[in-house]
Amino acid sequence: MPDDGGIFMTTRNLLDRIRRNEAVVGVIGLGYVGLPLVLTFGRAGTKVVGFDIDPSKIESLKAGRSYLEHIPSRPVLELLEAGLLSVTTSLSRAAECDALLLCVPTPLTRHREPDMAFIEGTAREIAPHLREGQLVVLESTTYPGTSDELLRHHLEAGSGLTAGTDFHLAYSPEREDPGNSDYDTKKIPKLVGGLTEACQEAAVALYRIALDEVVPVSSTRVAEMTKLFENIFRSVNIALVNELKMLCDRMDIDVWEVIEAASTKPFGFMPFQPGPGLGGHCIPVDPFYLTWKAREYDLSTRFIELAGEINTYMPRYVVSRTTEALNTFGKPLRNAGVLILGVAYKRDVDDVRESPAMRIIELLQDHGADVSYHDPHVPRIPPMRKHDIDLESVPLTDDVLRDCDVVLVITDHGNIDYQRVANLAPLVVDTRGVMRKVDASAIKIVTA
Repeated sequence: MPDDGGIFMTTRNLLDRIRRNEAVVGVIGLGYVGLPLVLTFGRAGTKVVGFDIDPSKIESLKAGRSYLEHIPSRPVLELLEAGLLSVTTSLSRAAECDALLLCVPTPLTRHREPDMAFIEGTAREIAPHLREGQLVVLESTTYPGTSDELLRHHLEAGSGLTAGTDFHLAYSPEREDPGNSDYDTKKIPKLVGGLTEACQEAAVALYRIALDEVVPVSSTRVAEMTKLFENIFRSVNIALVNELKMLCDRMDIDVWEVIEAASTKPFGFMPFQPGPGLGGHCIPVDPFYLTWKAREYDLSTRFIELAGEINTYMPRYVVSRTTEALNTFGKPLRNAGVLILGVAYKRDVDDVRESPAMRIIELLQDHGADVSYHDPHVPRIPPMRKHDIDLESVPLTDDVLRDCDVVLVITDHGNIDYQRVANLAPLVVDTRGVMRKVDASAIKIVTA
Protein backbone atom coordinates (compact mmCIF):
# COMPACT_ATOMS: atom_id res chain seq x y z
CA MET A 1 0.00 0.00 0.00
CA PRO A 2 1.55 3.34 -1.01
CA ASP A 3 2.30 5.96 1.60
CA ASP A 4 -0.34 8.55 0.66
CA GLY A 5 -0.60 10.41 3.95
CA GLY A 6 -3.36 10.24 6.50
CA ILE A 7 -5.13 7.03 5.57
CA PHE A 8 -1.81 5.17 5.44
CA MET A 9 -1.00 6.24 8.98
CA THR A 10 -4.46 5.50 10.35
CA THR A 11 -4.53 2.10 8.65
CA ARG A 12 -1.07 1.22 9.93
CA ASN A 13 -1.98 2.23 13.48
CA LEU A 14 -5.20 0.21 13.34
CA LEU A 15 -3.47 -2.81 11.85
CA ASP A 16 -0.83 -2.67 14.59
CA ARG A 17 -3.54 -2.79 17.25
CA ILE A 18 -5.37 -5.61 15.45
CA ARG A 19 -2.23 -7.71 15.04
CA ARG A 20 -1.40 -7.31 18.74
CA ASN A 21 -5.05 -8.19 19.50
CA GLU A 22 -5.39 -4.88 21.33
CA ALA A 23 -8.23 -3.54 19.17
CA VAL A 24 -11.57 -3.04 20.92
CA VAL A 25 -14.51 -4.31 18.85
CA GLY A 26 -17.96 -2.80 19.22
CA VAL A 27 -20.96 -4.84 18.05
CA ILE A 28 -24.16 -2.85 17.56
CA GLY A 29 -27.27 -5.01 17.71
CA LEU A 30 -27.13 -8.10 19.94
CA GLY A 31 -29.63 -10.39 18.25
CA TYR A 32 -29.18 -13.60 16.28
CA VAL A 33 -26.24 -12.07 14.38
CA GLY A 34 -24.64 -9.73 16.88
CA LEU A 35 -24.50 -11.92 19.96
CA PRO A 36 -22.70 -14.85 18.25
CA LEU A 37 -20.25 -12.32 16.80
CA VAL A 38 -19.57 -10.89 20.27
CA LEU A 39 -18.83 -14.36 21.64
CA THR A 40 -16.65 -15.29 18.67
CA PHE A 41 -14.40 -12.27 19.08
CA GLY A 42 -14.41 -12.66 22.85
CA ARG A 43 -13.24 -16.27 22.62
CA ALA A 44 -10.33 -15.04 20.49
CA GLY A 45 -9.23 -12.86 23.40
CA THR A 46 -10.53 -9.62 21.91
CA LYS A 47 -12.15 -7.00 24.12
CA VAL A 48 -15.74 -6.45 22.98
CA VAL A 49 -18.36 -3.81 23.74
CA GLY A 50 -21.92 -4.88 22.93
CA PHE A 51 -24.61 -2.30 22.14
CA ASP A 52 -28.38 -2.78 22.00
CA ILE A 53 -31.42 -0.54 22.41
CA ASP A 54 -33.30 -3.26 24.33
CA PRO A 55 -32.56 -2.82 28.07
CA SER A 56 -33.75 -6.35 28.85
CA LYS A 57 -31.03 -7.83 26.64
CA ILE A 58 -28.39 -5.68 28.31
CA GLU A 59 -29.56 -6.69 31.78
CA SER A 60 -29.56 -10.38 30.82
CA LEU A 61 -26.02 -10.19 29.48
CA LYS A 62 -24.77 -8.26 32.51
CA ALA A 63 -26.13 -11.11 34.63
CA GLY A 64 -24.33 -13.64 32.43
CA ARG A 65 -27.51 -14.97 30.81
CA SER A 66 -28.10 -15.65 27.15
CA TYR A 67 -31.60 -14.92 25.82
CA LEU A 68 -31.15 -17.01 22.67
CA GLU A 69 -32.00 -20.67 23.00
CA HIS A 70 -29.18 -21.95 20.80
CA ILE A 71 -26.52 -19.91 22.62
CA PRO A 72 -25.61 -21.14 26.14
CA SER A 73 -25.06 -18.70 28.99
CA ARG A 74 -21.68 -20.04 30.08
CA PRO A 75 -19.62 -18.29 27.34
CA VAL A 76 -21.29 -14.99 28.22
CA LEU A 77 -20.41 -15.40 31.88
CA GLU A 78 -16.85 -16.45 31.07
CA LEU A 79 -16.23 -13.34 28.96
CA LEU A 80 -17.67 -11.10 31.68
CA GLU A 81 -15.45 -12.68 34.32
CA ALA A 82 -12.40 -12.36 32.05
CA GLY A 83 -13.09 -8.65 31.57
CA LEU A 84 -13.44 -9.11 27.82
CA LEU A 85 -17.11 -8.15 27.52
CA SER A 86 -19.09 -5.09 28.50
CA VAL A 87 -22.57 -4.18 27.28
CA THR A 88 -24.54 -0.96 27.11
CA THR A 89 -27.50 0.84 25.58
CA SER A 90 -25.44 4.02 25.08
CA LEU A 91 -23.83 4.52 21.69
CA SER A 92 -21.65 7.27 23.15
CA ARG A 93 -19.25 4.46 24.04
CA ALA A 94 -18.65 3.92 20.32
CA ALA A 95 -15.66 6.23 20.67
CA GLU A 96 -13.94 3.59 22.82
CA CYS A 97 -13.95 1.09 19.97
CA ASP A 98 -11.41 0.63 17.21
CA ALA A 99 -13.97 -1.18 15.08
CA LEU A 100 -17.76 -0.93 14.99
CA LEU A 101 -19.75 -3.82 13.50
CA LEU A 102 -23.36 -2.91 12.68
CA CYS A 103 -25.77 -5.86 13.01
CA VAL A 104 -29.12 -4.06 12.90
CA PRO A 105 -32.41 -5.17 11.30
CA THR A 106 -33.21 -4.48 7.65
CA PRO A 107 -36.92 -5.32 7.33
CA LEU A 108 -39.38 -4.45 4.57
CA THR A 109 -42.07 -1.79 4.68
CA ARG A 110 -45.68 -2.85 4.18
CA HIS A 111 -45.16 -1.96 0.50
CA ARG A 112 -42.28 -4.49 0.30
CA GLU A 113 -39.63 -1.82 -0.01
CA PRO A 114 -36.40 -1.65 2.04
CA ASP A 115 -36.85 -0.16 5.49
CA MET A 116 -33.49 1.47 6.21
CA ALA A 117 -34.56 3.18 9.42
CA PHE A 118 -32.34 1.05 11.67
CA ILE A 119 -29.22 1.57 9.55
CA GLU A 120 -29.85 5.30 9.17
CA GLY A 121 -30.71 5.80 12.83
CA THR A 122 -27.65 3.89 14.02
CA ALA A 123 -25.36 5.77 11.64
CA ARG A 124 -26.67 9.13 12.83
CA GLU A 125 -26.18 8.14 16.47
CA ILE A 126 -22.62 6.87 16.15
CA ALA A 127 -21.43 9.58 13.74
CA PRO A 128 -20.75 12.21 16.46
CA HIS A 129 -18.57 9.68 18.27
CA LEU A 130 -16.49 8.58 15.26
CA ARG A 131 -12.79 9.30 15.41
CA GLU A 132 -9.95 9.06 12.95
CA GLY A 133 -8.67 5.57 12.26
CA GLN A 134 -11.81 3.71 13.25
CA LEU A 135 -13.26 0.90 11.16
CA VAL A 136 -17.03 0.70 10.54
CA VAL A 137 -18.42 -2.50 9.03
CA LEU A 138 -22.05 -3.08 8.08
CA GLU A 139 -23.17 -6.71 8.45
CA SER A 140 -26.92 -6.28 7.83
CA THR A 141 -28.27 -7.76 4.60
CA THR A 142 -29.11 -4.97 2.18
CA TYR A 143 -29.06 -3.80 -1.45
CA PRO A 144 -25.84 -2.96 -3.35
CA GLY A 145 -24.86 0.63 -2.69
CA THR A 146 -26.05 0.85 0.90
CA SER A 147 -22.55 1.00 2.38
CA ASP A 148 -20.88 3.38 -0.06
CA GLU A 149 -23.94 5.64 -0.49
CA LEU A 150 -26.41 5.63 2.39
CA LEU A 151 -24.24 4.59 5.34
CA ARG A 152 -21.26 6.61 4.15
CA HIS A 153 -23.41 9.73 3.75
CA HIS A 154 -24.78 9.63 7.30
CA LEU A 155 -21.41 8.84 8.88
CA GLU A 156 -19.62 11.63 7.03
CA ALA A 157 -22.40 14.19 7.54
CA GLY A 158 -22.53 13.59 11.29
CA SER A 159 -18.81 13.29 11.98
CA GLY A 160 -17.13 15.72 9.62
CA LEU A 161 -14.77 12.88 8.68
CA THR A 162 -14.28 11.32 5.26
CA ALA A 163 -14.66 7.59 4.66
CA GLY A 164 -11.57 6.07 3.10
CA THR A 165 -9.45 8.99 4.25
CA ASP A 166 -10.17 9.59 7.94
CA PHE A 167 -11.94 6.34 8.84
CA HIS A 168 -12.36 2.91 7.27
CA LEU A 169 -15.64 1.60 5.86
CA ALA A 170 -16.46 -1.95 4.78
CA TYR A 171 -19.29 -4.41 4.28
CA SER A 172 -19.26 -8.01 5.50
CA PRO A 173 -22.60 -9.85 5.29
CA GLU A 174 -23.72 -12.07 8.12
CA ARG A 175 -24.17 -15.75 7.27
CA GLU A 176 -25.73 -17.03 10.48
CA ASP A 177 -27.78 -20.24 10.52
CA PRO A 178 -29.33 -20.54 14.02
CA GLY A 179 -29.48 -24.10 15.25
CA ASN A 180 -26.88 -25.42 12.80
CA SER A 181 -24.27 -27.04 15.03
CA ASP A 182 -21.98 -27.84 12.08
CA TYR A 183 -21.40 -24.19 11.17
CA ASP A 184 -21.06 -21.55 13.85
CA THR A 185 -19.83 -17.98 13.30
CA LYS A 186 -16.18 -18.98 13.57
CA LYS A 187 -16.42 -21.70 10.91
CA ILE A 188 -18.51 -19.92 8.28
CA PRO A 189 -16.34 -18.23 5.60
CA LYS A 190 -16.59 -14.45 5.97
CA LEU A 191 -16.96 -12.21 2.93
CA VAL A 192 -15.39 -8.76 3.21
CA GLY A 193 -15.60 -5.86 0.78
CA GLY A 194 -13.95 -2.52 1.55
CA LEU A 195 -14.64 0.98 0.29
CA THR A 196 -10.93 1.31 -0.56
CA GLU A 197 -7.92 -0.97 -0.56
CA ALA A 198 -6.95 0.31 2.90
CA CYS A 199 -10.47 -0.24 4.22
CA GLN A 200 -10.38 -3.78 2.84
CA GLU A 201 -7.03 -4.51 4.46
CA ALA A 202 -8.22 -3.32 7.85
CA ALA A 203 -11.50 -5.26 7.76
CA VAL A 204 -9.87 -8.48 6.59
CA ALA A 205 -7.25 -8.24 9.34
CA LEU A 206 -9.93 -7.69 11.97
CA TYR A 207 -12.04 -10.70 11.05
CA ARG A 208 -8.99 -12.94 10.77
CA ILE A 209 -8.48 -12.51 14.51
CA ALA A 210 -11.55 -14.59 15.27
CA LEU A 211 -12.78 -16.41 12.14
CA ASP A 212 -11.27 -19.41 10.38
CA GLU A 213 -11.61 -18.12 6.82
CA VAL A 214 -11.97 -14.60 5.43
CA VAL A 215 -12.83 -14.12 1.75
CA PRO A 216 -11.96 -10.67 0.33
CA VAL A 217 -14.00 -9.34 -2.59
CA SER A 218 -13.33 -6.27 -4.70
CA SER A 219 -15.91 -3.87 -3.28
CA THR A 220 -18.72 -3.33 -0.79
CA ARG A 221 -21.22 -3.68 -3.64
CA VAL A 222 -19.91 -7.10 -4.65
CA ALA A 223 -20.25 -8.28 -1.05
CA GLU A 224 -23.77 -6.84 -0.80
CA MET A 225 -24.86 -8.46 -4.06
CA THR A 226 -23.29 -11.79 -3.10
CA LYS A 227 -25.32 -11.97 0.09
CA LEU A 228 -28.53 -11.25 -1.82
CA PHE A 229 -27.65 -13.82 -4.47
CA GLU A 230 -27.11 -16.52 -1.85
CA ASN A 231 -30.58 -16.01 -0.42
CA ILE A 232 -32.32 -15.41 -3.75
CA PHE A 233 -30.87 -18.72 -4.96
CA ARG A 234 -32.63 -20.45 -2.10
CA SER A 235 -35.84 -18.46 -2.50
CA VAL A 236 -36.17 -19.32 -6.19
CA ASN A 237 -35.48 -23.02 -5.67
CA ILE A 238 -37.87 -23.23 -2.71
CA ALA A 239 -40.54 -21.56 -4.84
CA LEU A 240 -39.93 -24.15 -7.55
CA VAL A 241 -40.33 -27.08 -5.18
CA ASN A 242 -43.39 -25.47 -3.53
CA GLU A 243 -45.03 -25.13 -6.93
CA LEU A 244 -44.12 -28.74 -7.66
CA LYS A 245 -45.70 -29.78 -4.36
CA MET A 246 -48.99 -28.13 -5.27
CA LEU A 247 -48.99 -29.96 -8.61
CA CYS A 248 -48.07 -33.26 -6.95
CA ASP A 249 -50.98 -32.84 -4.53
CA ARG A 250 -53.33 -32.50 -7.51
CA MET A 251 -51.78 -35.53 -9.22
CA ASP A 252 -51.73 -37.65 -6.03
CA ILE A 253 -47.92 -37.98 -6.18
CA ASP A 254 -45.69 -37.89 -3.09
CA VAL A 255 -43.47 -34.85 -3.68
CA TRP A 256 -41.02 -35.90 -0.96
CA GLU A 257 -40.51 -39.25 -2.68
CA VAL A 258 -39.87 -37.39 -5.93
CA ILE A 259 -37.22 -35.22 -4.21
CA GLU A 260 -35.56 -38.24 -2.62
CA ALA A 261 -35.47 -40.03 -5.96
CA ALA A 262 -34.04 -37.02 -7.78
CA SER A 263 -31.39 -36.67 -5.07
CA THR A 264 -29.84 -39.98 -6.12
CA LYS A 265 -28.45 -38.20 -9.20
CA PRO A 266 -24.81 -37.47 -8.31
CA PHE A 267 -24.52 -34.33 -10.43
CA GLY A 268 -26.62 -31.40 -11.64
CA PHE A 269 -29.22 -31.56 -8.84
CA MET A 270 -29.49 -30.03 -5.38
CA PRO A 271 -32.47 -30.96 -3.17
CA PHE A 272 -34.72 -28.26 -1.69
CA GLN A 273 -37.65 -29.03 0.58
CA PRO A 274 -41.21 -27.72 0.25
CA GLY A 275 -43.00 -26.16 3.19
CA PRO A 276 -45.75 -23.83 4.38
CA GLY A 277 -43.93 -20.68 3.24
CA LEU A 278 -40.66 -18.90 3.87
CA GLY A 279 -39.44 -17.80 7.28
CA GLY A 280 -36.43 -16.33 9.01
CA HIS A 281 -34.78 -12.95 8.74
CA CYS A 282 -33.29 -13.37 5.25
CA ILE A 283 -35.02 -15.42 2.58
CA PRO A 284 -38.52 -13.88 2.82
CA VAL A 285 -37.04 -10.36 2.79
CA ASP A 286 -33.79 -10.19 0.83
CA PRO A 287 -35.11 -10.84 -2.72
CA PHE A 288 -37.32 -7.75 -2.47
CA TYR A 289 -34.28 -5.60 -1.64
CA LEU A 290 -32.82 -6.47 -5.02
CA THR A 291 -36.08 -6.14 -6.97
CA TRP A 292 -36.49 -2.65 -5.45
CA LYS A 293 -32.93 -1.64 -6.37
CA ALA A 294 -33.27 -3.10 -9.86
CA ARG A 295 -36.03 -0.61 -10.68
CA GLU A 296 -33.47 2.17 -10.30
CA TYR A 297 -31.70 0.60 -13.29
CA ASP A 298 -34.92 0.21 -15.31
CA LEU A 299 -34.93 -3.56 -14.99
CA SER A 300 -37.72 -5.85 -13.82
CA THR A 301 -36.43 -8.96 -12.02
CA ARG A 302 -39.39 -11.10 -13.07
CA PHE A 303 -37.94 -14.45 -12.07
CA ILE A 304 -37.19 -13.26 -8.53
CA GLU A 305 -40.59 -11.59 -8.19
CA LEU A 306 -42.44 -14.72 -9.37
CA ALA A 307 -40.61 -16.81 -6.77
CA GLY A 308 -41.63 -14.27 -4.14
CA GLU A 309 -45.27 -14.50 -5.21
CA ILE A 310 -45.29 -18.30 -4.99
CA ASN A 311 -43.65 -18.39 -1.57
CA THR A 312 -45.91 -15.62 -0.25
CA TYR A 313 -48.96 -17.58 -1.43
CA MET A 314 -48.06 -20.79 0.45
CA PRO A 315 -49.79 -19.92 3.78
CA ARG A 316 -53.06 -19.43 1.87
CA TYR A 317 -52.52 -22.76 0.16
CA VAL A 318 -52.00 -24.46 3.53
CA VAL A 319 -55.26 -23.00 4.86
CA SER A 320 -57.08 -24.06 1.69
CA ARG A 321 -55.81 -27.64 2.04
CA THR A 322 -56.81 -27.64 5.71
CA THR A 323 -60.32 -26.52 4.76
CA GLU A 324 -60.55 -29.27 2.12
CA ALA A 325 -59.35 -31.90 4.60
CA LEU A 326 -61.93 -30.87 7.20
CA ASN A 327 -64.68 -30.87 4.57
CA THR A 328 -63.85 -34.49 3.81
CA PHE A 329 -64.95 -35.28 7.36
CA GLY A 330 -68.01 -33.02 7.15
CA LYS A 331 -66.45 -30.33 9.33
CA PRO A 332 -66.32 -26.65 8.30
CA LEU A 333 -63.27 -24.55 9.15
CA ARG A 334 -65.41 -22.11 11.14
CA ASN A 335 -65.37 -23.15 14.82
CA ALA A 336 -63.03 -26.05 14.05
CA GLY A 337 -60.33 -26.72 16.61
CA VAL A 338 -56.98 -26.37 14.80
CA LEU A 339 -53.87 -27.39 16.72
CA ILE A 340 -50.69 -26.10 15.09
CA LEU A 341 -47.46 -27.98 15.72
CA GLY A 342 -44.52 -25.59 15.57
CA VAL A 343 -44.54 -21.82 15.09
CA ALA A 344 -40.76 -21.23 14.80
CA TYR A 345 -39.63 -20.59 11.25
CA LYS A 346 -37.51 -23.74 11.16
CA ARG A 347 -36.79 -26.98 12.98
CA ASP A 348 -35.46 -26.97 16.56
CA VAL A 349 -35.00 -23.20 17.04
CA ASP A 350 -36.93 -20.54 18.96
CA ASP A 351 -36.79 -17.97 16.14
CA VAL A 352 -40.23 -16.82 14.91
CA ARG A 353 -39.08 -13.98 12.65
CA GLU A 354 -41.11 -13.99 9.41
CA SER A 355 -42.43 -17.46 10.29
CA PRO A 356 -45.23 -18.54 7.94
CA ALA A 357 -47.04 -19.86 11.01
CA MET A 358 -48.02 -16.29 11.92
CA ARG A 359 -49.81 -15.66 8.65
CA ILE A 360 -51.42 -19.11 8.78
CA ILE A 361 -52.75 -18.44 12.29
CA GLU A 362 -54.18 -15.09 11.19
CA LEU A 363 -55.86 -16.63 8.14
CA LEU A 364 -57.35 -19.45 10.21
CA GLN A 365 -58.66 -17.00 12.79
CA ASP A 366 -60.09 -14.80 10.03
CA HIS A 367 -62.08 -17.86 8.89
CA GLY A 368 -63.43 -18.42 12.38
CA ALA A 369 -61.24 -21.35 13.43
CA ASP A 370 -60.36 -21.94 17.08
CA VAL A 371 -56.54 -21.97 16.88
CA SER A 372 -54.07 -23.24 19.44
CA TYR A 373 -50.43 -24.24 19.08
CA HIS A 374 -47.71 -26.36 20.61
CA ASP A 375 -44.06 -25.45 20.24
CA PRO A 376 -41.49 -26.65 22.82
CA HIS A 377 -39.15 -23.81 21.78
CA VAL A 378 -41.66 -20.94 21.76
CA PRO A 379 -43.67 -20.81 25.01
CA ARG A 380 -45.47 -17.64 23.92
CA ILE A 381 -45.68 -15.81 20.59
CA PRO A 382 -43.90 -12.49 21.15
CA PRO A 383 -45.15 -9.14 19.82
CA MET A 384 -43.93 -8.64 16.26
CA ARG A 385 -43.80 -5.75 13.80
CA LYS A 386 -46.42 -7.24 11.49
CA HIS A 387 -48.33 -9.56 13.81
CA ASP A 388 -50.04 -9.29 17.17
CA ILE A 389 -51.04 -12.83 18.14
CA ASP A 390 -51.90 -13.43 21.78
CA LEU A 391 -51.31 -17.17 22.16
CA GLU A 392 -49.31 -19.41 24.47
CA SER A 393 -48.07 -22.90 23.70
CA VAL A 394 -50.37 -25.64 25.02
CA PRO A 395 -49.02 -28.93 26.38
CA LEU A 396 -49.18 -31.79 23.90
CA THR A 397 -51.34 -34.06 26.05
CA ASP A 398 -53.43 -36.98 24.82
CA ASP A 399 -56.61 -34.99 25.45
CA VAL A 400 -55.33 -31.97 23.47
CA LEU A 401 -54.58 -34.23 20.49
CA ARG A 402 -57.89 -36.09 20.68
CA ASP A 403 -60.06 -33.02 21.24
CA CYS A 404 -58.90 -30.94 18.28
CA ASP A 405 -60.47 -31.37 14.86
CA VAL A 406 -57.18 -31.21 12.97
CA VAL A 407 -53.47 -31.07 13.72
CA LEU A 408 -51.56 -28.82 11.33
CA VAL A 409 -47.81 -29.54 11.18
CA ILE A 410 -46.03 -26.28 10.35
CA THR A 411 -42.56 -26.77 11.88
CA ASP A 412 -41.01 -30.24 12.06
CA HIS A 413 -39.35 -30.03 15.48
CA GLY A 414 -37.33 -33.12 16.24
CA ASN A 415 -38.57 -33.72 19.80
CA ILE A 416 -42.21 -34.38 18.87
CA ASP A 417 -43.48 -37.97 18.71
CA TYR A 418 -45.26 -37.90 15.36
CA GLN A 419 -46.37 -41.51 15.69
CA ARG A 420 -48.27 -40.52 18.83
CA VAL A 421 -49.77 -37.57 16.97
CA ALA A 422 -50.95 -39.88 14.19
CA ASN A 423 -52.42 -42.34 16.68
CA LEU A 424 -54.43 -39.76 18.63
CA ALA A 425 -55.33 -36.92 16.26
CA PRO A 426 -58.53 -37.29 14.22
CA LEU A 427 -56.88 -35.62 11.22
CA VAL A 428 -53.38 -34.38 10.37
CA VAL A 429 -52.43 -31.86 7.68
CA ASP A 430 -48.69 -32.17 7.10
CA THR A 431 -46.69 -29.37 5.42
CA ARG A 432 -43.26 -30.87 6.13
CA GLY A 433 -43.49 -34.54 5.15
CA VAL A 434 -42.87 -35.80 8.68
CA MET A 435 -45.95 -38.05 8.72
CA ARG A 436 -44.93 -40.05 5.65
CA LYS A 437 -43.19 -42.78 7.61
CA VAL A 438 -45.52 -43.16 10.58
CA ASP A 439 -47.90 -46.08 10.83
CA ALA A 440 -51.32 -44.50 10.29
CA SER A 441 -54.37 -44.74 8.10
CA ALA A 442 -53.77 -42.79 4.89
CA ILE A 443 -57.18 -41.09 5.13
CA LYS A 444 -56.13 -39.36 8.36
CA ILE A 445 -53.11 -37.64 6.85
CA VAL A 446 -53.22 -34.93 4.19
CA THR A 447 -50.21 -33.11 2.72
CA ALA A 448 -50.21 -29.37 2.20
